[in-house]
Amino acid sequence: MAKRLIPTFNRILVEKIVPPSQTTAGILLPESSTKLNSGKVISVGPGLRGTEGKHIPPSVKEGDTVLLPDYGGTQVKLDDKEFYLYRDEDILGTLHDN
Repeated sequence: MAKRLIPTFNRILVEKIVPPSQTTAGILLPESSTKLNSGKVISVGPGLRGTEGKHIPPSVKEGDTVLLPDYGGTQVKLDDKEFYLYRDEDILGTLHDN
């Protein structure tokens, strides 16, 4: 049975994206050229309440590709897959194809 984790408060569940280590032609890429710490948002918590009681929703949504800090996050293992929990404010930005 597959497990699903729904984060609490302003937490974001992310699956890190592992960049390819070689090109389609078989050329091995140096580790420094593939170093972009990014991930795909799997699940998002409902958000926080501000000091005045107003709801503050998370800044990302499920399916977004996000830029992650080099350190931090809590590792979570579900069904032999590794995920990471981050707080919304720890996410550095969203990545878009343009």
